[in-house]
Parts: sequence; C-alpha cells; structure tokens
Amino acid sequence: MTWVVVAGGLLLLVFLHELGHFSVALLVGVRPRSFYVGFPPALFKVQRKGIEYGLGAIPLGGMVRIPGMNRPAGRDIEAFMSSALREDPGLSSPVKRIRRALDDEDFAGARAALPELQAEVARAELTGSARRSADRALRELDEGTGLDAYWRQATWKRIAIIAAGPLANVLGAFVIFFAVFATGAPSQQASTKVGQVERNSPAEAAGLEAGDRVIGVDGRSATTFDAVSKLIRSSRGKPITVTVLRDGRTVTLGPRKTIQVQKRWIWGFVPTEKLVSYPLGTSFGKAGKECWSVVTATGSGFAGIFRAKDRAQISGPVGIVRTSQLALKAGFSWYLMLLGLISMSLALLNLLPLLPLDGGHILFSLIEAVRRRALAREVYERVSVAGIAFILILMYIALHNDFTSRGPG
Repeated sequence: MTWVVVAGGLLLLVFLHELGHFSVALLVGVRPRSFYVGFPPALFKVQRKGIEYGLGAIPLGGMVRIPGMNRPAGRDIEAFMSSALREDPGLSSPVKRIRRALDDEDFAGARAALPELQAEVARAELTGSARRSADRALRELDEGTGLDAYWRQATWKRIAIIAAGPLANVLGAFVIFFAVFATGAPSQQASTKVGQVERNSPAEAAGLEAGDRVIGVDGRSATTFDAVSKLIRSSRGKPITVTVLRDGRTVTLGPRKTIQVQKRWIWGFVPTEKLVSYPLGTSFGKAGKECWSVVTATGSGFAGIFRAKDRAQISGPVGIVRTSQLALKAGFSWYLMLLGLISMSLALLNLLPLLPLDGGHILFSLIEAVRRRALAREVYERVSVAGIAFILILMYIALHNDFTSRGPG
C-alpha cells in the first residue's frame, strides 16, 4: 500500500505538469496531438477527438505532443525522406516540390502538395525503418504547416503553453502546503511517533521502524517524548526494552544497550513532530513562504553543485521513492510536505533556461520574438546537446548518491 501511495503521488505531479501544458494549449487554440503520463511504449492508450491519451511504460515523466514545435524546413523533410527516396526514387518529384515550397517559405503551397506525397508513400514498397522515417516526415509537414502549429503562434501564446507546466506544479505545491498547514502541519514539538531510525544504532538492531509509536520503556509507560527520552537517558548504557504500537498491535523490542552521544544516552531514533493546525489566512502565508524557501534552497543547491558536500544532497528517482516511503511511515502530513517540495523542485528544474527543458523553450521564444523570425530545427538540436549533457550529469550524480546512500534518500 505504501508503494501505491508513493507511486500515485509522483504520478500525480507528472500529471499536473502535463495537464498544465495541455489545458493552456487548448485555451489558446493549439490542439495537442497526444497526452501521456510516462514515456512510450504505451501500456494503455485511447483516441478521443483526434488526441491520443495514454499511460507510458517508462515512469520517468510525461509528454504532451504539441504540433509544429519547429518551423518546417525543406532540408529536414528531405533528410527524413532520404531512406525512402533511396528505396523508391519515384518519391523524388513530390518531395522536391515540397522542398521548393518550404525553401520559399510558401507553407500553404507545401501543405497543398502534402496529399500527393502521402499517396505516393502509401503506394511505395518500403522497409520498416524507411517507412517510419517517411511517416515522420509526413507528420512533421502536416503539423508544421497547420495554422495551429506552435512555431506560428504569438510569443505570449507560446510562453503561456510552455510555462503552464511548471506553474501547474507550483500551484500544486502551494495547494498541498496550504492543506497541510490548515489541517495539521509538523511543529517543533516532538511526539512519541518514530520518524527515522538511525543506521547502525541499537534501535535499528532491535527492529524499531519509522511509524512506530513508543508507549513505554522497560515496562514503564510514557505518554510524551520527554518522558520517553528521560527513561532512555536514565539507562546509562544498560540494555533497555522499548514497547511500541505498530499497526494496531503492541510490540516489545530489545533488550538493547543504549549508547552515549555528546554526553547523552540514546537508543538511536528521531521522533516526528506534533501536528499543529493554523487559521486559513496564516496557512496561506505559510504555504507561500514554504514555496519560496524551496526556490532559495534550490538556487543554493545549484550554486554549490561543484562542492562535494552540496552534491551529496542531490537525489534521484530511487532516493525520492525511498524518502517518500520513510515520510509516509512517519505520517501522512510529512509525506504531503515532501510531495509539495518535489512538486516545487520539478517546476524549478523545468524552468532552467536550457533546451529541451521548458525554460529553454521560453528563452528561445523570447529570442525569436526579438529577431522576428523562427529559428531552424538544427539550432534547437545543437543547443539541446548542452542541456541534455547537463541533465545527464545531474542524473548521474543523483543516481550515484541514491545507490551509495550519500544523498538524502
């Protein structure tokens, strides 16, 4: 059940992000061609009013396919058709007509010539790879010359479509934080519920788990954490037993000796904090501050990426899932706070001004507005290499931390 809740929460954040792109695209007159949570191949898909909705097999993100992200160019269409042209030279005539039209920026003429090329490709006997490449050329031409092509839209529409994804995650984070503060947020006061068990500690050896609620030490009941702490400290290194409530049943753990850390005798666990509810107005303000704290912390994190200590704080998918499980065991409010943090982090990562991230597309929309002309596909592809390299470096650091237990997970 824990896995289901954790996976469901992360998929919800991806869904919110893609829903932001999807909804605003429809609002400004650009009709998406597909909406996926997870990346293809599809586990499930359905067609509704010309839009393909699906659940992808690779749960590392989502995808909304916006038509005509790049201005169609004759050399691109010819490159996509190259394999088909080698296998069937009869396709060269319609391809040349379309290339001439695109080179002259006669997009209406290129679109008018599209049906002939579609018919010739359907007639041709092509290998699987050549047909897939030819089909991509037809799709790029169809979507890129349409009136709802992304590259043809006003700058404000393009920015609105792209920014809507990260902004949906920011809004989602704010709503989560607001709900937690309004209904019961962790405070600075410790409870008797175990939030984290320290590694290589007597508590871990005895089998104490996050989510356990301590109700007694050495057979003596304790209703507050101060009482629990006092009983543990009084052991002075002797073995103790700890009684906990776990899943509605009473479990006695130990005996295990306590250890001394900074002149205090401990067993090796961290309690959760008590939950405190706030008025709606206060909750609104605290939610805003919580969102801003993630912004400043993320900025500091990127600034310190070249320092080993700061790199150790970067976590990837494995660490996120592991930390989410621990937070859920500590309490649902803890899990929701973590989910809000992840949502904000997802938004901020996507707003970095690097292609193929959303921030990169926003930056290039502004550049094209200044130069009053769309950039060619190869410009986008070349600049994307740097962005992809940066993402891969981050992913390597994150996964390295995840699997060596150096990160927060």
